[in-house]
Amino acid sequence: MAHTFLLEIGLEEMPAHVVTPSIKQLVQKTKKYLKDERISFDDIKSFSTPRRLAIQLTGLADKQPDVDEEVKGPAKKIALDKDGNWSKAAQGFTRGQGVTVDDITFKELKGTEYVYVNKHIAGQPVESVLAGLKDVITGMTFPTMMKWGSYHFEYIRPIKWLVALLDDKVIPFQILDVATDRETRGHRFLGKTVTLNTATDYEAALTSEFVIADAAKRKAEIRTQIDRLATDNNWVVKINEDLLEEVTNLVEWPTAFAGGFDDKYLAIPDEVLITSMRDHQRFFYVSDKAGKLLPHFISVRNGNDNHLENVISGNEKVLAARLSDAMFFYEEDQKQTINDYVERLKTVSFHDKISTMYEKMQRVTAIAGKLGQTLGLTEAQLKDVTRAAQIYKFDLVTGMVGEFAELQGVMGEKYALLNGETPAVAQAVREHYMPISADGDLPASTEGAVLALADKLDSILTFFAAGMVPSGSNDPYALRRQATGIVRIIRANDWHFDQDLVNAAIAAETAANVAPKLDQAAQVSAVEAFLKDRIKVTLLGEKVKHDVVDAVIEGPNTDLLDNFTAAQVLSDHQTDDDFKGTIEALNRVLRLAQKADADKVTAVDPALFENDSEKGLYDAVNEVAAKAAGLAIPAYYNALAGLKPAINAYFEATMVMADDEKVKNNRLSQLSQLAQLILRLGDLNQLIVK
Repeated sequence: MAHTFLLEIGLEEMPAHVVTPSIKQLVQKTKKYLKDERISFDDIKSFSTPRRLAIQLTGLADKQPDVDEEVKGPAKKIALDKDGNWSKAAQGFTRGQGVTVDDITFKELKGTEYVYVNKHIAGQPVESVLAGLKDVITGMTFPTMMKWGSYHFEYIRPIKWLVALLDDKVIPFQILDVATDRETRGHRFLGKTVTLNTATDYEAALTSEFVIADAAKRKAEIRTQIDRLATDNNWVVKINEDLLEEVTNLVEWPTAFAGGFDDKYLAIPDEVLITSMRDHQRFFYVSDKAGKLLPHFISVRNGNDNHLENVISGNEKVLAARLSDAMFFYEEDQKQTINDYVERLKTVSFHDKISTMYEKMQRVTAIAGKLGQTLGLTEAQLKDVTRAAQIYKFDLVTGMVGEFAELQGVMGEKYALLNGETPAVAQAVREHYMPISADGDLPASTEGAVLALADKLDSILTFFAAGMVPSGSNDPYALRRQATGIVRIIRANDWHFDQDLVNAAIAAETAANVAPKLDQAAQVSAVEAFLKDRIKVTLLGEKVKHDVVDAVIEGPNTDLLDNFTAAQVLSDHQTDDDFKGTIEALNRVLRLAQKADADKVTAVDPALFENDSEKGLYDAVNEVAAKAAGLAIPAYYNALAGLKPAINAYFEATMVMADDEKVKNNRLSQLSQLAQLILRLGDLNQLIVK
């Protein structure tokens, strides 16, 4: 007979952001537990609200299947004493397996005889197994935990009730002072406690008590209600999915409603209005069909429509107060110039061990100028990048950003335009923070991309030089995120970026007399390794094979763009018919080149060649070397692959480690020259080509 089982954990209200990951965790842990306990089921459905995490299992088996297994024990020489009697070891082993010594047989394994017994394990009824879900519940982890009462147990919020119902039978267990029962609770204000007769009653019973337990249905209902309000009022509402998810996890019985605010606040930049509504009040903002913001909002109440006018009025008052503050800051901020704000940054610390924010901007100005020149910006672009770098942090000391920290950069762009800066400068000021997450949007402008690179590079260099290097999961200054931003910007813009460019940026700071009192040059190799690690994480996240990633990351090429491109090229060619032969030929060169004494590697002397294959390889390598600098990695790989016949012919006819010292060193020098060309792709010995 197949069963249905319901498990519900009733809690004090959880923070919205933990509800979804918590129910996913409960589902995963339950699946694993039942698999380990050999209990089969057809389906598992999840339910979640701010006050509950629940699962419903259908098609649950009656019991565990019986198991017959052969168990290996001690060696025969240990199981029997010198008189041939069963030893304590043998007796203890059989007792532990629930059998007797009469059940012992001997079998040979790798030349040694061992004790074996056949063991029958009767399957436990599903009721007994389900009681073990107590450990699944208590074993859950959360980003923040709390204790309550006099208990030492920690959980996301205090547990208020537990339901564990197999069909119509309560599965008994207890957590602290809360025992399982068949009673669940409806909406905190609108509903009441309800007794469940069977596990299948759950969803319908809660609906009757003003709880939509299925989060997907609750989200769909909210979306429908918002769409209805928008249609009725001829509005356009672009539903932010993150906000919708949050609101879904804040309510159990959603009722959407519309409110408004004074038209005068539309003079404030849209970003400020949207931030006030979306991020601070959890409101959905409203536009007309042309995309112009309207003085209205949509919110969602946790309850029905009784006395909804009071709820609307209260929300409007709260929003009006926030928008009044925003308008005050917006007007006051414009009474000072950008230069006034830049001057104030001289007293704002970037970090106590490094510099002020003003000094950081001076460094970034020098770095951005050098990067811009090297990366091929026009004179006009360089001018805009330089100006943006000179002011790009100014909005940190404005009143608006003091009140709305999430508008850093955004308000910088707004105020820059109001102060007569060019659109390119203003855009770069906004974009220098980007990307703000591992997969966030990148700067759309070249000027913004260069400024973002310079800002992030300065942060990483100075923090490394000050001894504040991320370790383990500890990364308080988000340097890994900034490093990821650097490699993503480089890749997106197809820019070559290597150690030489980093050293040149540091030199530009010194030349401008703005370098920090830290030894940044000593950290260049460490910073390069740090950036390469971000490339590795990125490539592995894109499912590039580990051996390919190791080959490009562990190679000596410090050009980050080359690393990315080489990984793609090697991945693309792995299915080629001649890939194995090509890599084996190139790797043979790399291995033999390692035998060369660095002090004896010189220019190759053709006069010391003893066969035509040496001359053939020499000419082929010189042809590749002559055009190498102008070849992109895909063409470069093809050029190296084209050397395979010459390499194979060379090794067939040539003994590299010749008795004649001059000949041997000349041959090793020839292979070293080729090895340096190969290593631009990476350490190909890491590739698995068998």
